[in-house]
Amino acid sequence: MPLLPLAILALVQGITEFLPISSSGHLILVWQGLDTAGLPVPAEGGQNRLVLDVAVHVGTLVAVCGYFRRDIAGMIRGAVRWLGGERDAGARLAINVVIATLPVVAVGMSAREMVADHLRSVELVAWTTLLFGIALYAADKAGGLRRKLDEMDVPDALIVGMLQILAIMPGTSRAGITATAGRMLGYSRQEAARFALLLGIPTIAGAGVMAGLDLAGSDAAALRVDALVAAVLACGAAWLTIALLMRWLQRQTFTPFVVYRLALGLALLGYVYL
Repeated sequence: MPLLPLAILALVQGITEFLPISSSGHLILVWQGLDTAGLPVPAEGGQNRLVLDVAVHVGTLVAVCGYFRRDIAGMIRGAVRWLGGERDAGARLAINVVIATLPVVAVGMSAREMVADHLRSVELVAWTTLLFGIALYAADKAGGLRRKLDEMDVPDALIVGMLQILAIMPGTSRAGITATAGRMLGYSRQEAARFALLLGIPTIAGAGVMAGLDLAGSDAAALRVDALVAAVLACGAAWLTIALLMRWLQRQTFTPFVVYRLALGLALLGYVYL
């Protein structure tokens, strides 16, 4: 696959995966744009395209694990102590991440084929981009600024996890809907984003494993140079995006992302209906 479309795919995934603007929706738009432009890319529905999708997701997974390595180490140590009868902040964070992940795992496994076959239209991406952008704005304006992840309890984690189910619809944004839930519950912008990004680790890893199992034993399962290049580019873009996002949210709001979602959603609706 030529470098230009490969780089576009990787950079779009790396930038959008952890911003509240939906990476899955953007990937659908990128593939359709590359097809429309007539560039030499893998055929729609082919396993080579799935290989590249898995590769860029692996790249973003490496980035988020690297950026939050201290949180991950704290959760591992906390889980070990919890097994020994002690519960610290690391253990509580690990428990909350697990609890918030369970609902989307349960629903996602049964909804995979429905998503692949029926939820990949530009029209759906347009509406979800628009509506969940409005939801993010409302939650960001109404939410408090003082609650920290150390205060999160099981009911809060479960609420975030239940809302994360909505992210199976392209255009919703997993990071966006979980940040919306966090702001709705009164967590600060940075803490809501931090929990949303940590939730991305098991979610992206699970999706990558399931896609990898689909490819196992096929010719497309072999590691290719273009998949490796895509993963590296996506990793670099994702790491930079996470760093800039967390710095931005120290003093700013989610409003720029809401404005982007509204503009993109309206533009896509115009494209679909006009």
